[in-house]
Amino acid sequence: MATSNQKSLAQNFLAKRRLAVSLLNGSSIAMDDIVYEIGPGKGILTAELCKRAKKVIAIEKDHVLYLKLKKKFEFNDNIILYNADFLRFRIKESCYKVFANMPFNITSAAIRKILCAANSPADAYLIVQREAAEKFTGTPRTTQFSVLLKPHFRPKIIRRFKRTDFSPVPNVDVVMLHIEKRTSSLVSAADISAYEQFIKRGFGAWRKDLKSNYKHVFSHNQWKRLSRDLEFPIRAKPSEIQFRQWLGLFDFYKCSQTSLRRTNIRG
Repeated sequence: MATSNQKSLAQNFLAKRRLAVSLLNGSSIAMDDIVYEIGPGKGILTAELCKRAKKVIAIEKDHVLYLKLKKKFEFNDNIILYNADFLRFRIKESCYKVFANMPFNITSAAIRKILCAANSPADAYLIVQREAAEKFTGTPRTTQFSVLLKPHFRPKIIRRFKRTDFSPVPNVDVVMLHIEKRTSSLVSAADISAYEQFIKRGFGAWRKDLKSNYKHVFSHNQWKRLSRDLEFPIRAKPSEIQFRQWLGLFDFYKCSQTSLRRTNIRG
């Protein structure tokens, strides 16, 4: 006999329908949208999503929950259910959104999957642990992942939940993370690889200050100028400067590399 493995999947379901309604009222989900739902569980969000979206593609790994969902929504033509692991699931649509209260233990892997895909979503609304959301938003301290993410997306915590909003009650703080895709990236496609390498170098030794991490990239005088112009402490650590300051550092680095190449060509 099949048994549910919700405990191993770390699933915490929404306790009340009206909360699901409130969450969707605060979202951009509209009647022409295709929405992927990761870990629909008991279908509280699914039932509201199908009223607002053109199509809901719900992916549930737990076989027992999948069978219950299949029975519950057998007459809903705009819901497509899959009994599958989202981390191995192929997203075919090029234009879609994500709405999910997924198991906490797959949060990082699932977010990386949808954001690093060639066809990333226009909007993602994710119920996640507060600590995970802070990692992606870079609050209260900047993280490497947030600096790599923000040229392409706008991540923001838009709601904080009570633990009693879920069943079973989680032993961690939970928030709604909204990740909106930018219309155009703040870093050009031609510069993405260089940007990623530059950021990873800066965070490479996070216990050290940035001046030390970039000692072979910027001269002392250049760093003093950057510290003054971008308004950060000269001995700032990677987590202590904001995304706009990281962009400023990279822009200066890119310009200096272009100038160096031109000098070498003329020489």
